[in-house]
Amino acid sequence: MKAVQQAVTVSLTPAGELGRLLWAGRVYAIQGVLDRWRYGGRWWLGETPRDCYLVQAGELVAELHCEDGGNVWWLARIQD
Repeated sequence: MKAVQQAVTVSLTPAGELGRLLWAGRVYAIQGVLDRWRYGGRWWLGETPRDCYLVQAGELVAELHCEDGGNVWWLARIQD
C-alpha cells in the first residue's frame, strides 16, 4: 500500500453506507467495504479515535479514515 495522507470527500448513500469518494478531481463509486476497524489513536499525542475502512472503489483499493463523527475524511493509503 502506498501512503497518500490527503483530505477527501466521501458521500454516503441514503442508507448511511459509503457511496462515493472524491479524490484528485475524480469521483469513484464505492462498490464495497473490504474491511472496517476502529483505530484508538495515539492518545498521548492528542489523537482522537477514528473509524477506518478498506474499500473497493472502481479500480482503486483505498484505505479511508473518518474522524470527528463523519465530518472529516482522509485517504490514508491506496493499493499500488
